[in-house]
Amino acid sequence: MKKIGLISVLTAILVSQIQGSETKNTQVITKLEDRKSIVVSKTDFKKYFSGGEVRIDPVYPKGNAKTHSGAYVTFEPGARSNWHTHPAGQHIIVTKGVGYTQTWDGKKEIVKEGDVVWCPIGVKHWHGASKDIAMTHLVITGAVEETGKNVEWLEPVSDEQYHSH
Repeated sequence: MKKIGLISVLTAILVSQIQGSETKNTQVITKLEDRKSIVVSKTDFKKYFSGGEVRIDPVYPKGNAKTHSGAYVTFEPGARSNWHTHPAGQHIIVTKGVGYTQTWDGKKEIVKEGDVVWCPIGVKHWHGASKDIAMTHLVITGAVEETGKNVEWLEPVSDEQYHSH
């Protein structure tokens, strides 16, 4: 009888833990229709980009993952970001077209569909489309957990910097 009582108690504890974990660890589906495209020129984000049209298509906000966010960013030919840094780093996965990226102390690099760029914490850089071909990339940007900050925007990329070799 004691064994049955002990098994019953253990089963009840196990079931309550499983049920509790199911409510805490459920999947979250963010529907496409709930994630609106952002045309940069029509928002306050326009101060962080130059040279042409840029569109941001959010994939998931940092609130879902707590440590990072993801978005597709499409740059029309000539469009680019300002110089900026990321306090928790950024992966850039080029999904379409041809673009450029450059670090403050480095040369401008050409990136194409399939290329992946890792930008370490605090490295000053920019990225955007090539002068003749649009580029889309998926960015996975880390965020500082305590503050949620994921980018520090700096000065615009000059035409001279953009057109350098």
